[in-house]
Amino acid sequence: MTRAALYARVSTTEQSPGMQLDALRRLAAARGWEAEEYVDIGWSGAKQRRPALDKLMTDAHARRIDVILVWKFDRFARSVRHLLQALDTFRAQGIGFYSLTEQIDTSTPLGQALFTIVGAVAELERDLIRERVRAGIARRRASGKRIGRAPVQIDLTEVQRLRADGVALARIAAQLGIGKTTLLRALQRAEG
Repeated sequence: MTRAALYARVSTTEQSPGMQLDALRRLAAARGWEAEEYVDIGWSGAKQRRPALDKLMTDAHARRIDVILVWKFDRFARSVRHLLQALDTFRAQGIGFYSLTEQIDTSTPLGQALFTIVGAVAELERDLIRERVRAGIARRRASGKRIGRAPVQIDLTEVQRLRADGVALARIAAQLGIGKTTLLRALQRAEG
């Protein structure tokens, strides 16, 4: 039986890989493949080292996988270099790589070529976004505008009153709608 590795990734812990996994499970079931899931939650695609991806690569080297399924190739890798290195590893191990959204199957020569082209375009898009963000920051700096979040205004008189009443810092922070660390920093600046 074909052993499929279903790889899913989301960048933040607030996101869910459920949609990706549901689609991959349906594909594996339709093809009659035995599936194992590898899921990274809260990991950027720019990171080449991720816990589930590392396990997947270990299993690939040990030849415990016949095909790798991803919902979209950028869930697996954001740089063409990382993508091509992984594909070379998979090719050497006789492992196929299938991207559901792009409908690209690297077990064919055309699939390999298309995968490389799509990966290059995605990397270009990411680099252009980074360039636009840097240009926007430079423009704001040049015009004398603030970069980053506006400072949080904390009523230190109210904080001192609540502390005198024996209210815990965590509760004070919650009442003020700020983080405890933000409150601690404000108190340190006021006392120091």
